Amino acid sequence: MSKKIFEEAMLGKLKVKNRLIRSATWEGMAEDDGSIPEGLFHIYEELARGEVGTIITGFTSVSDEDQYFGGMMRLSNDKLIPQYRRLAQLVHRYDSIIIAQLALGGYYEEDKKYEIDELSLGQIDRIVDLFGDAARRAKESGFDGVQIHAAHFFFLSRFISPAGNHRKEDYGGKVENRSRILMEILQNIRKKAPELHVSMKINISDRIIGGLEPQESFWIVKRLEEAGIDSVEISANGSSVAGIKANLNEAYFFDWGKNLAEQVEIPVILVGGHRSAHNAEKVLNESRIEFLSLSRPLIREPDLPKRWKSGNKAPASCVSCNACYQTVGHHCIFVPISEK
Repeated sequence: MSKKIFEEAMLGKLKVKNRLIRSATWEGMAEDDGSIPEGLFHIYEELARGEVGTIITGFTSVSDEDQYFGGMMRLSNDKLIPQYRRLAQLVHRYDSIIIAQLALGGYYEEDKKYEIDELSLGQIDRIVDLFGDAARRAKESGFDGVQIHAAHFFFLSRFISPAGNHRKEDYGGKVENRSRILMEILQNIRKKAPELHVSMKINISDRIIGGLEPQESFWIVKRLEEAGIDSVEISANGSSVAGIKANLNEAYFFDWGKNLAEQVEIPVILVGGHRSAHNAEKVLNESRIEFLSLSRPLIREPDLPKRWKSGNKAPASCVSCNACYQTVGHHCIFVPISEK
């Protein structure tokens, strides 16, 4: 049976209204403590109104002390729960699913940044707890799931990479040791928020000398599947490729996604260069990939899913110029703010 973009599907145990997912997209608009300003609520309402089936939030730090960059959303303190509950309710109003991307830019204590190789075992335990506690807050806020961010060379991505982790004991060296922290985070989340869908975003390749490569990435995903993770979104460093043209060079991680999907039973989510409904359904039906995630096209057209569903199948207007990354809130430079 052929797969369609606009049909109900099961993301783990979550019933979603279509196979399109808003991939976590950096906004940089939150207050220092992670509070959500009105402009950020507006972005998520536009996305939900635009009928994307599932929304993964932008980078949401699990720590109050994380200073990796400014403007991060945070699920690091119970006082933030009412704001994030409002966000979840807003998205649910349009029958979309919302997943919080739980992340760590860097590990800090009292303004001191600790590198991976110098972390004590007690500090690693604390990091595991930070992710579990953030998941518990996501559940109390009404989110449907969380995504463990282990991609793009942020903290967990560096931890599992041989290029970023040079430890010698149980958390370093072999891939099973470097990825041990992911297994423990998954277990902690299951303990503190057992009802949540748990996904993970991972680099299939770090695209650097001595970094994580597909063989080890696939091994990690398969071990996490055995441990009970519900889905995986694959990516790589340098993921925002410029010059994407509809029906020409779309879905640039397709070969990796197709390969992984043949090795696991959990849903594989493919991000990277989706621009046309035609190619999107081609990807779905030429592989066991179940879901497609988009970022830049939804910055320019948050109502792109609604447009495609209505019958206007013209490719996404995004020209992959990446100029949105130079604006506050990742705003498309071709769309006047008054139109959004």
